[in-house]
Amino acid sequence: MSDLAKEKAARLPKKRGSVSSLGSHEVKARETAGKTKDSLSTVSYIDEPGHHDDNTRPAVQMENTYQMAPHKCFPVCMVNDILKDVLTSYLQEEKYEAELCRQMTKTISEVIKARVKDLMIPRYKIIVLIHIGQLSDQNMRIGSRCLWDASSDTFSSHTFKNSSLFAVANVYAVYFE
Repeated sequence: MSDLAKEKAARLPKKRGSVSSLGSHEVKARETAGKTKDSLSTVSYIDEPGHHDDNTRPAVQMENTYQMAPHKCFPVCMVNDILKDVLTSYLQEEKYEAELCRQMTKTISEVIKARVKDLMIPRYKIIVLIHIGQLSDQNMRIGSRCLWDASSDTFSSHTFKNSSLFAVANVYAVYFE
């Protein structure tokens, strides 16, 4: 390669590509240049200066699944058992201390989320909320709001009490279309 060609290659900007970044005439040219005009998804990529390959990367094409409902329902009973087991094992002998309970809410929510994800229910987003408070003469109301599809979205809840604290665990399973 001559020195002039090396200088030109060094001055070229990084090569970037994505269907969304192309002009409309370029997109039409790509659509008509091979496949039919179905929906087409591509993955963007960037070539780093130190990682030159002789062959170019092909665009990854993702197909739509058109799956609007889950294949199997979310197992609420199994999640209730997980909530009961985790809350009991972590909080059975604990006394209420504000700093300890702050850390315990984070730990318990991560453990519950991991155990629910181990059930391997596809296409559900899992949201775990844990509330721990001191058990005395007080009331507490917890409210949650979100967009909800009653046919596929669901939740599970469990309440735990011992001599000095209470805990409420909620797991929301929202189907991701």
